[in-house]
Amino acid sequence: MTELIASEAAAYAAQNTTPFDAVVDTIATSTRQSLPNAGMMSGLAEAHLLEALLVVGGARRVLEIGTFVGLGAVSMAAALPPDGRVTTLEVNPDTAAIARHNIDESGYADRIELIVGDALETLDRLEGPFDLIYIDAWKNDYPAYYGRVLPKLAERGVIVCDNMLQHGRAFDPQADDDSARGVRTLAQQVNDDPRVHNVLLTIGDGVMVIWRHGSR
Repeated sequence: MTELIASEAAAYAAQNTTPFDAVVDTIATSTRQSLPNAGMMSGLAEAHLLEALLVVGGARRVLEIGTFVGLGAVSMAAALPPDGRVTTLEVNPDTAAIARHNIDESGYADRIELIVGDALETLDRLEGPFDLIYIDAWKNDYPAYYGRVLPKLAERGVIVCDNMLQHGRAFDPQADDDSARGVRTLAQQVNDDPRVHNVLLTIGDGVMVIWRHGSR
């Protein structure tokens, strides 16, 4: 599968996007140098899109499903007011330990709650409403995540789902892996849900933004 966005266009866009601040850039750099799966981190465009949504919406409560090394959680915490809070869920104890270190070193630890365990089990214990819900975890569980979090979404809140294109596999009829099926199922589930409106953006690996239909 060829690249969805020409490399020249991607480079030009990055050059004309605000760079990560020093704290977030340190996390990104150390992750790229130490982990073979560093591509799982939120990219520059995705992180700043989330920041924009938080600022414009005046968000104070954020739920993140899929912490990885904590870059997204720290980036979002930095965009919140001092009384804001990010609750972030991570199933892998090894990456959660890295995330905990990064969060503690970031200066925003007082705004971030890291919960280690299966997200579907944890979600049942969490009370909303959340102003922004960011989903970036097991793709085959995306439909289940959506069903669990929509009732916890604030009236004017947004759900953001990453990796919705799966590097082109989402719309490749020959791709039948769990991840491709998961994002396809979610896309259809959201499109068929009369309670919400959505837009699928070709940012990074595909970002879907979902909000309540009729919110004012």
